[in-house]
Amino acid sequence: MTSRIGVITFPGTLDDRDTQRAVRVAGAEAVPLWHRDKDLKQVDAVVLPGGFSYGDYLRAGAISRFSPVMETVIEQAKAGMPVLGICNGFQVLTESHLLPGAMLRNNHLHFICRDQKLRVENADTAWTTDYTAGQEISVPLKNIDGRYVADERTLDMLEAEGRVAFRYLDGNPNGSLRDIAGITNEAGNVVGLMPHPEHAVEPLIGTGRTDGLGFFTSILKKLVNA
Repeated sequence: MTSRIGVITFPGTLDDRDTQRAVRVAGAEAVPLWHRDKDLKQVDAVVLPGGFSYGDYLRAGAISRFSPVMETVIEQAKAGMPVLGICNGFQVLTESHLLPGAMLRNNHLHFICRDQKLRVENADTAWTTDYTAGQEISVPLKNIDGRYVADERTLDMLEAEGRVAFRYLDGNPNGSLRDIAGITNEAGNVVGLMPHPEHAVEPLIGTGRTDGLGFFTSILKKLVNA
């Protein structure tokens, strides 16, 4: 049976179609999910894609966190369902308290769009097993509220528990503390990052490389072997 990966669309989501395509390229079935529908349609995993949900009013991800679909996502994530938040999706995960910390305006106060080099710090999560710890990858980055922050105690906890999943290389693009580009929860089933792996799954588009495909093949292999 083909694994089913849900991709949620909020008002203002931009990258749901690209994420659905990345899921299909990896070999899974992409299942569109609407933000007002609590039913996850029996998917095996969920992706919260990038964009500017609700126009980033109040704070990026602050309104989406209260969408009906998130009630089910939070419940299922706590029960072990794999969840990936990309860019705005990462912001929604912090607002939902599925991941610690918060996202603030970039320290230079400008929108940034570029190919971004990352180092894989944790290759043991549900979404990163097709990478190796220390591997360097390049995927597109595009955000204005991408500065990851947390108090020192939380940052020390993330470091000590190996929950920093990705770190920026060759320059911090937004002022994120400790160059953190992505993190995971304690169980390793929930991952959030600011860069966009769904834009780097085919040689013809994005960076011209397929460095982002590993997110989607990793989760597919986990679901198949579950």
